[in-house]
Amino acid sequence: MDVDLIFRIAAIGIIVAVLNQLLIRSGREEQALMTTLAGLIVVLMMMISEISNLFNTIKAVFGL
Repeated sequence: MDVDLIFRIAAIGIIVAVLNQLLIRSGREEQALMTTLAGLIVVLMMMISEISNLFNTIKAVFGL
């Protein structure tokens, strides 16, 4: 796993947190929730390949 991936996830988290606070303070709670969910989905999509690599490595180590 790259350190670059960790920094990208952290940057997305910071951006989503700032947008969430701005939207909540402007009275748009529903849009704040949707922004948070969109950020979560983006991060999970980034992690799918890493999880796949993890399972492939586990299969190779245990010979499954």
